[in-house]
Amino acid sequence: MDLLNAIVVLANFVIVPATAYGAQLALGALGVTLIYGILRFSNFAHGDTMAFGAMVTILVTWGLQGAGVSLGPLPTALLALPVGIAVTALLLIGTDRVVYRFYRAQKAKPVIYVIASLGVMFIMNGLVRFIIGVGDQRFADGERFIVSARNFQSLTGLDEGLAIRTSQGITLVTAILVVIALFWFLNRTRTGKSMRAFSDNEDLALLSGINPERVVLITWIIVAALATTAGVLYGLDKSFKPFTYFQLLLPIFASAIVGGLGNPVGAIAGGFVIAFSEISVTYAFRRVAGHVLPEDWMPEGLMQLLSTDYKFAVSFGILLIVLLFRPTGLFRGKAV
Repeated sequence: MDLLNAIVVLANFVIVPATAYGAQLALGALGVTLIYGILRFSNFAHGDTMAFGAMVTILVTWGLQGAGVSLGPLPTALLALPVGIAVTALLLIGTDRVVYRFYRAQKAKPVIYVIASLGVMFIMNGLVRFIIGVGDQRFADGERFIVSARNFQSLTGLDEGLAIRTSQGITLVTAILVVIALFWFLNRTRTGKSMRAFSDNEDLALLSGINPERVVLITWIIVAALATTAGVLYGLDKSFKPFTYFQLLLPIFASAIVGGLGNPVGAIAGGFVIAFSEISVTYAFRRVAGHVLPEDWMPEGLMQLLSTDYKFAVSFGILLIVLLFRPTGLFRGKAV
């Protein structure tokens, strides 16, 4: 019984949150890796793209809630999500036309794109803060829990309870559906195959009659969908605060690079590696140990390697190790 209680505590505070967080990072990292693989630059504005898409979705959600529209037990934000994706896609396409297309025509070096994306990042960041403010914005509604701790305890008779929030379940299901749809698109459709060909060899793709501007357009639309979905899921699971998405840029890039920059499978794997590493290293395991260790063996401390304040330091550490010893990542993407 003590072992089961320990497993429930571990699931409640490590496995379930890390799985949801890993799915959110994976969706964000997929957007980064698509831009790097197809457009060949590191987009530092991706975190604020997530914030912009989430902001639009929140504003539409508030409008729907004010009009009395809801999805019952599910968050109303799911109804507003397509509008958020559409507006974000328009913003990204407009940004490409105004900023990136000029450098593409000049065959600019990747570092020029990076500097340009930093400028775009600051503009997006200011725009989001100006429109929705700098504080926490909560927009979740519907049922709060799929499984509550109290119901779990009464059902199993265990001392510890397992709670699975609706937002965590929606995150995992949505991430699975989005990844399946993306891989089907890239591998089974003519446009997806054109994008892969353009990524593998741009010159050969152009000789084959592939329209590069169409590839760029479709790429930005997919990136808008991935970024907005990731931003909304993260906001539903935690809360929406513009600066938080700027901070997410580090674990998202770490996920993409650890898995293999430019490799979609690697981006997904990297997202879960970073999420489980961050949460495991910063979790205090004393409560788990209390169920499996004799009382005399219990240490005095919290059994916590790092404070939660250093969560992003874990991402940075893993990123440094990968860049030093395996720059192509776990799945042999493009070297950074």
